[in-house]
Amino acid sequence: MHAGFIFSPYKDVGINMDWNSSTISTLVTGTQRPITQVMPSGLQVLTWAFATGTCDSESWAGVTPSSLISANVNAFVNAGKKYIISTGGAAGAFRCDTDSGFSSFLSRYKSSSLVGVDFDIENSMSQSDITSLVQRVKTARAGAYSNLRYSFTLATLASATTSNQLNSLGTMVMNTIKGAQMGWNGIYINLMVMDYGSTSNCAVSSSTWQCDMGQSAINAAKALNSTWGVPFSSIELTPMIGGNDVTTETFTLQDVTTMVNFVKQSGLAGVHYWSFDRDVDCPPGFASSTCNTYGQAGTLGFVNAFLSALK
Repeated sequence: MHAGFIFSPYKDVGINMDWNSSTISTLVTGTQRPITQVMPSGLQVLTWAFATGTCDSESWAGVTPSSLISANVNAFVNAGKKYIISTGGAAGAFRCDTDSGFSSFLSRYKSSSLVGVDFDIENSMSQSDITSLVQRVKTARAGAYSNLRYSFTLATLASATTSNQLNSLGTMVMNTIKGAQMGWNGIYINLMVMDYGSTSNCAVSSSTWQCDMGQSAINAAKALNSTWGVPFSSIELTPMIGGNDVTTETFTLQDVTTMVNFVKQSGLAGVHYWSFDRDVDCPPGFASSTCNTYGQAGTLGFVNAFLSALK
């Protein structure tokens, strides 16, 4: 693994939160507990998802920044755990029009445990919105926040390794980043290697004739590298563990091994997954936000499989 490698599952802060205290919590072990008490000892970093709105007045699933920060930042510091702030997401957008606004946003979450910021760009973002975010990152990196890592999380297909697998929004983001000419030091592209929709969009397994999710993740990384020139050392992968939203697509424990072997061989920058609360068994079926619709991993089976494979 290269020096800056990060493994951090996404945690949807709105799932099983302690709404009385605003403590980020989970029911994945069967009882509601603060997330810092449930993270395995080997898991050092967690990605908090999602801050939506604007950098001047963001919201976390309806929780105010001040409530979230007071309940969680020092708790992570005291537990020896780190965090990434993720913005946007499938259900929301995040916009930031001024460098001063972004600087104050970062300063709110700043602590010895803040590792970086993630921009999960999935919907309703215009070219000007994206240009603004990229400019905010360029300024922050050149100034007081050069120590943070900045990732742009994009949807991808995975049918080929030598052609663009991004959608129009992802293509817009990549063109904007290239135009900003800020290089790849501390800048990462995180691919959502999930929900391909049909077998025409992925690597197909010769045994099941469904999407081979491990190989598809590899295809997506290779395509980003070959078509956009993103070095592997700036590429991250985020699968959806277990059953995906497309019920024929399942990211298995074997896929963990397949994907991580490639990550290690190629020197990728990071691995994440969606999501911490889903890492407990339930039978296959429609995707759930609180279990894996896979049924064969056990409680925290995926996080432990990743930790083991990444050693």
